[in-house]
Formats: sequence, C-alpha cells, structure tokens
Amino acid sequence: MDLVIFLPLLIVMGAFMFFASRRQKKAMQATIDLHNSLQVGDRIHTTSGLQGTITGIGDDYVDLEIAPGVVTTWMKLAVRDRVVDDVDGVEVEDDDADFEESQSEASEPRSKATEIADSPNTKD
Repeated sequence: MDLVIFLPLLIVMGAFMFFASRRQKKAMQATIDLHNSLQVGDRIHTTSGLQGTITGIGDDYVDLEIAPGVVTTWMKLAVRDRVVDDVDGVEVEDDDADFEESQSEASEPRSKATEIADSPNTKD
C-alpha cells in the first residue's frame, strides 16, 4: 500500500534525473568536440573571460597570445568557446552619404551636453 503512494513520486524523480543527466552529457560532448576541433590561429574565449589567439596546442594545454608578443599557457578545460567573426551578416553602408550628412550638419553642435569648467572635487 505504501509503495503505491510513493510510486508516482519515484517515477517523476527518475524522469527528472534521466533528462538532467542527458542534458549534461550533451553539454560535455559539445565541450569535448570543441576542444578536439581547436586549431592554431583560432580566436577563443576562456572561462575567465579572456580572449586570445591560439599559437600552440598540446594534449592538455593551449598557448594563447593575449597581446602582441605576450603568450600564456592555459589548460584546454579553460577554453569556453570559439570567437566567430560574422562577416556575411554585416551590411556595408554608403560612406559618401554619411559624409555629406555630417558636412551639412557641421554648423550645428552635435551634443547638447554642458561642459563643466570647474571640478567640485579639487582642493584650492
């Protein structure tokens, strides 16, 4: 009798655990696929938010160039994702039309902001 009462609860908990573990396995497989597809020259983000370009790859590490001439070594597990440049989705605007508009509005000030000449935080 007591088993009949707890059976629906056990079924719901079992289903939840099944779907949660399935989602975790998919995420882990996506991370493994990313790490296996890394190549020298790829731009990446690390889990700490740093962007860099891969200059060398080992079994468990990557060398990242984070500034010109500055190369650091990171574990592959720290790579979060690859930076993808979206060149196809960028629209090229007509620069001549923008230039002509800016020249016609050159007599008007662009900003209505007021400049503060004296700083209240300075000591005399």
